Order: sequence, then C-alpha cells, then structure tokens
Amino acid sequence: MALEWELREAGPADATQTVLLLPGGLCSAGSYAEVMAEPALAHLRLVAATMPGQAGAPPPDDYGVESYARLTSELVERVGADVVVGFSMGAVVAVEMVVSGAFTGPVVLLGVSLSTKDEPAFFRGLVHLGSVLGGLPAAVLAKGAASMVKRIPASPERHDELRADFRRNVPGDAMRSLREYLGWLKRGDGRARRLCEAGVPTWVVHAEKGDGDLTDDERRTLEACPHAHLVTIPGHVFFLPNEVPEQIAAVIVEAAGRASSVPA
Repeated sequence: MALEWELREAGPADATQTVLLLPGGLCSAGSYAEVMAEPALAHLRLVAATMPGQAGAPPPDDYGVESYARLTSELVERVGADVVVGFSMGAVVAVEMVVSGAFTGPVVLLGVSLSTKDEPAFFRGLVHLGSVLGGLPAAVLAKGAASMVKRIPASPERHDELRADFRRNVPGDAMRSLREYLGWLKRGDGRARRLCEAGVPTWVVHAEKGDGDLTDDERRTLEACPHAHLVTIPGHVFFLPNEVPEQIAAVIVEAAGRASSVPA
C-alpha cells in the first residue's frame, strides 16, 4: 500500500517552481507555517510534508534514513519539486537523497548534522537510553522541545498549535526514528566530502548558537566546495523555520533562482 503523506500547500498551483519542505523530527508540516507565509515566497508553490512516523503521521515500514530518502524521492517526483528544504532530521533526509543521487536539484539544509559530533552529548545519551527505557526518552525530548516553543515570536494560539504537534508523537515511533537517525550520523565519516562531490547546489544554514553545528573538518570541506554556501544566522536560534522565517525565505529564493538557471 502506498504511503499517504500529510501535506500542507501554499502559493500558486501553477507556479513555475515547486519547493518541498521537510520538517525536523517530532515536527509536522505545519511547523513551516511562518516560512510559507513570507511574501518573498509568494511566487513559489510550497509543499510541506510531515515525515512518516513524526507528529502522529502514519509510520513507515522502515525508519532508516536511507528508507526515508527513498520515500521522499518518490514524493519529490509526485509533487514535481525543483528545490528541497530540510530542517534537522528533514535536512538529513535531503542529504541522503543528494549523496545517493536520488535528487540533483538545489537543497537548503537547515540546522543539519553530518556526524554524531554535530549533535549534543545529552541528545545522544537520551537516544541510547531508548534501548533500556523504550519510548520514554522520545517523550522527554518531545516535552522539552514543546517547552521551548515559547521562544518563537508568535501568538499564544500559534504556540499551542506547535505544542500540540509535539504531543501527537507516538513515543515508540519517534524512538525508532531517532535511533536510526543517530545510527546514520555514526556512519558519517566523509559525508561533507560526499555532499560536495555530488555537485548539487547546496545551502547549509546554522545559527551562531542553538541549532547544532558542523565539525571543523566538515566546515572546511564545505567552505572549499564551489557549489556549497554556508550561511550563519546571528544569535541563538533553535527553531530556524519558526524564529527566523524571513532569513530562511531569502535563502530559499536564492536556491530557487539557482534551480531556474540550471538547464533541464
């Protein structure tokens, strides 16, 4: 049976370009509402997709990042995406699509991790505890993320929407995806190099603090890559799509411009 994606769309249905937006782990397509409302993107068709097994979405048969990438590649074909944007776990899926050759259009990677060293030790420790405590660590992570929603400059009603998304997560499902996510990161030696070698126009966006980072070797590799663009958002930002949507929209516009300049 084909997987049914939970999608959220904005922009003209007949737009010349379509951008697929992949949320982070535990988040839904609705987490991109602030980005999708940015006037700079009004000319683009925007399709946000809740990743299978996240925020209560129907779970996949296989939670591996490679499997997620295959499923998402099929969605890319279905919606006709010219650009893929991913945040955190969604960015990791975009990376896997690029290095496997499944997607060759521009990608925007928000708060992406390429190896275990890019993730904080407490996160790695909680995920490891899942082998003993089952879904409890995932529930703790979801509750912690929900508590940080208050930092987003939005109305109380919007905060409630985002918190409700985190509460929709099924701990067992979330734990399976987090274990696979961490396993993918452990296999990450040389992934920055592979990302560059893929030859795909790539924008890597991190805040100065709050949303993770790259190792020094990864950063040097991408800084030397002719088609990689590293963007640093000033200050402390955790939810990039929600806290700084205007800056994210500007990067997406740049990536879409690059897509339109590449011959079909």
